[in-house]
Amino acid sequence: MELAITNSSNKITVSDAIFGREYNENLVHQVVVAYRNAGRAGTKAQKTRAEVNGTTKKSKKQKGGGARHGALTAPIFVGGGRAFAAKPRSFAQKVNRKMYRAAIAAILSELNRQGRITIVEAFDIDAPKTSGLVAKLKGFELGKRPLIVTEDASENLFLSSRNLPYVQVRDVQGLDPVALVGADSVLMTADAVKKIEEWLA
Repeated sequence: MELAITNSSNKITVSDAIFGREYNENLVHQVVVAYRNAGRAGTKAQKTRAEVNGTTKKSKKQKGGGARHGALTAPIFVGGGRAFAAKPRSFAQKVNRKMYRAAIAAILSELNRQGRITIVEAFDIDAPKTSGLVAKLKGFELGKRPLIVTEDASENLFLSSRNLPYVQVRDVQGLDPVALVGADSVLMTADAVKKIEEWLA
């Protein structure tokens, strides 16, 4: 399969297994959810009736004072513990390396089918200026949420994009399924495409 390079007469040859793969929605969903779950802190903590601060003395005598009850730390009372208290835990899910790579390839293939991948020879700016990046992006129709992927994201490129909402800059190593799925369009350099192919091969 050949992909055209924008503003150039050259074409780049890419693998059908990576840019022409069938879309597997279930796999992509599983990998995206697993990736997002791995980013959760999981530090929520609540107290059970045993841990809550307060006396466990019987609140009133057994007979002659309305409903019978023991400690006021029970879950039914205001200020009592939680019946099923949340505890710190990991939300990480195991995803096989093969599945992760297949999901990335499926996303790239779907983006390619929809014409949302733009390939350029090179993409960088001389100074870390937001205005410089905005001017450069105007030459491409990338939508509101562009993702820029270069082989090694330069510091100038990263700093100039930092103050632009919804504009993301990644190198190939930092590419993830959530960034790809959330982007309106993806701008890649030819070197980045080659590096992605090596990674997913």
